[in-house]
Amino acid sequence: MKIEVYSPTVKRKEMDAVLTAMVEDKIGPGDHARSLIRLAKEYLGFDYCAALRSPATALSAALQSLRLEPGQGAVISALSPRYYANVIEALGLRPVYADTAPSSAYMERETIEAALSACAGDPRCIIVHHTLGYAPDMTGIIQIGLPVIEDISQSYGVMIGDKKVGSFGVFTILGLEERDILTAGGGALLYAVNRRDGAVLKNAGSLPPEYGLPDMNAAMAAVQFREGAKNFEKRKEIAQAYIQAALRTRHKRFVQKDDIEYNYYAFPLILETGVKDVMDYAKRKEIEVENAFDNTLMGAGMVEPALCPESYSVSLRTVLFPLYPRLRAAEIEQVAKLIGTLP
Repeated sequence: MKIEVYSPTVKRKEMDAVLTAMVEDKIGPGDHARSLIRLAKEYLGFDYCAALRSPATALSAALQSLRLEPGQGAVISALSPRYYANVIEALGLRPVYADTAPSSAYMERETIEAALSACAGDPRCIIVHHTLGYAPDMTGIIQIGLPVIEDISQSYGVMIGDKKVGSFGVFTILGLEERDILTAGGGALLYAVNRRDGAVLKNAGSLPPEYGLPDMNAAMAAVQFREGAKNFEKRKEIAQAYIQAALRTRHKRFVQKDDIEYNYYAFPLILETGVKDVMDYAKRKEIEVENAFDNTLMGAGMVEPALCPESYSVSLRTVLFPLYPRLRAAEIEQVAKLIGTLP
C-alpha cells in the first residue's frame, strides 16, 4: 500500500467528539464553538477570539479590522497560500510580494524592507505566514512599524525565544483546515493578544452564523488542542529518523535560527537533483512525494519569478516526504530508507 505524503491526525477521540456533537444535534455554530474559544484561550493566551468558518474569512475580517483604504497594500510572502491574493484583492487592496530569505521558507525583515523600497504604492500592513511551520524573527518584523497579522496555521506550538508564535502581531490566524497543524476539517480562529485590539474584533464575533465555525468542527478542534503535545512529540521522533537519513545525501534542509524551535509540521528537502527524478524514484518505492509549494502564490504562477528569485528557486526544488503521527514504525523506516538513498 502506498504511503501518502499527508494524512490528518484524526483518531478515535476526534471521531467520538464529532459523533457526540451530532447526537446532541449540535451541527451549526453554538456551544461547542464557544467551548473551543475558552479552551484555546488556555493554550494561546489572548483576550478575544472569533471562531470562523475558514482562514479566508479570518484574513478578510482581520484586514477589515485594520480599516485600510482601497488601493493600499498588504505585504505578503511569495510563498503564502494562494487565497491570500484573492482575499486582499476582493477588499480592493493590493498585494505587495516579498521574497524569502536564502534557503528558507519565510520572508524576514530585510526582504520585507526590500519589497517596501521597491514598491511605489502605499503598503499599510504585513501578513506573515509561517510557511511549512518555519517562523522568522518576528521581533525584527514588528520593528518595521507596520501592523502585523500573524498566521500560525502551520507553526502552532513553535517558540521564538521565550514567546509563542501568534503573540507578536496585532491579529493572529490559526487555521483549522485539513493540512494545518491542528485540523478540524475546516475553519479558523482569529484572535488578538491585547484587549485593545480584541475590542476591534467584536465585529467579527457578531458576523452572521454562516460565517461561524460549526460545532462539529469545533468539537474536533478541541481534541486537537488537548492532543497537540503528544502529536508534536511523535512528529519530532519521526523527523529525527529522517534527519539522520538526509545527512547521508547531498540534499539540503531549510535554515532555522538557533533560538527558534521547529514543530516538525513537515519534512521538506531542497533537492540538488531534478524533482521528477526523485518523485519517480519514490513512486517505485510506493511512497508519495509532492512539491512543497504547489498551493502557494509562487507555485501557482501568481508571482513574477524575477520579483522574488529566492522563492522561485525553492518552489522548483523543494519536496515533502510523509511525516504525520499516524505513520507506523515500518513505514517510518521505509521513508527514512528512501530519503537516505535519494538520487
